[in-house]
Amino acid sequence: MPESTIVLRVKRRESSQTDAYWEEFEIPYREQHNVISMLMEIRRNPVTRDGKVTTPVVWESNCLEEVCGACTMVINGRVRQACTALANNLKQPITVEPMTKFPLIRDLWVDRSSMFESLKKVHSWIAIDGTYDLGPGPKLAPEVQEFAYLFSRCMTCGCCLEACPQVNPHSKFMGAAVIGQVYLMGQHPTGAMHQDERLEGLMGEGGIADCGNAQNCVEVCPKEIPLTTAIGNVGRQVSGKWLRDLFTK
Repeated sequence: MPESTIVLRVKRRESSQTDAYWEEFEIPYREQHNVISMLMEIRRNPVTRDGKVTTPVVWESNCLEEVCGACTMVINGRVRQACTALANNLKQPITVEPMTKFPLIRDLWVDRSSMFESLKKVHSWIAIDGTYDLGPGPKLAPEVQEFAYLFSRCMTCGCCLEACPQVNPHSKFMGAAVIGQVYLMGQHPTGAMHQDERLEGLMGEGGIADCGNAQNCVEVCPKEIPLTTAIGNVGRQVSGKWLRDLFTK
């Protein structure tokens, strides 16, 4: 292969009801090409390496700054963000596949709705209705703010679920990202008042008891969020709630 080109192997599928197939493309090399810009080159000229005219590859992206989490793919066998996967850091041929733990829509585009539904189940937000006229909120210690900020960087990208062996067709495990958000909301004094309601959502099917402690989540998180710390902390909170519930009924 000439050094002036990039070879990209894309796993394609028209829908979840059709068979998957591979197509190989060759595009001009640019040092700062990321996987998204490579796919854009293919979209401009959807012709395979062997000269076959094909359809443009379908994928999802938005910010291109590793903030939105939309462009998660499996690149060279590792789940990551396509916008920060640079050509000069990737071994060729570059293989690009969709995530496998979410329903496929088409090609590299998957439906991550299950993550957002899980956030609803655990009420992962802080209710502020009516507090606007109560004056300034409670103060937080700087060290609490700094550590909580790490969890606020979660993009709901799905990397942790893709890498987790407990997320599979036989389990309804919500995944580490949701547990991390429960931990985050509990760090705020206003949020802590409703933490039991969040913990309740993690005590049922697919909750924290389904975590197998594989710790793959922290290995693949693009924001390096200390997810296992959250899992351990929230696990203790859940145990405490279970005991309180046991002796107060």
